[in-house]
Amino acid sequence: MATSVLLSQPALTLNAVNLTDQCTSATLSSVFTAQNSSTFGSNDTFYVAGMTENEFECELFMSYAASETYATLAALIGTQTTITVAPTAAALAAPSATGPKFTLTNCYLESVDLISASLGDLSSISLVFQGGTLTTATS
Repeated sequence: MATSVLLSQPALTLNAVNLTDQCTSATLSSVFTAQNSSTFGSNDTFYVAGMTENEFECELFMSYAASETYATLAALIGTQTTITVAPTAAALAAPSATGPKFTLTNCYLESVDLISASLGDLSSISLVFQGGTLTTATS
């Protein structure tokens, strides 16, 4: 029987700052680049795993208060940082087999929208962190 998980309260830290209360969406993906390993005389194409391309995308409400979104991100533009994300706050503090913690180290933040606002809407920004080394903690 299939099991489904409702991730209603994932937890997130950017550069060791907990921004869970500002985050509205998060996607962490890991892709192994396909390398063609076919040889002369092959009738089919074969692939092996090449380098890993990790990427973390999130949407955050923009807050200019101390220790919030802008204060955390302003110094990270154009640099490498560390992100941790887990399905729950408990898993962020104490990961387990059913609540893993994912850490992406040395990922690169290319740009940040400093202001993104529309009349009557809460200001939010979308971020993309590229590259880095992904580790998974389950204990």
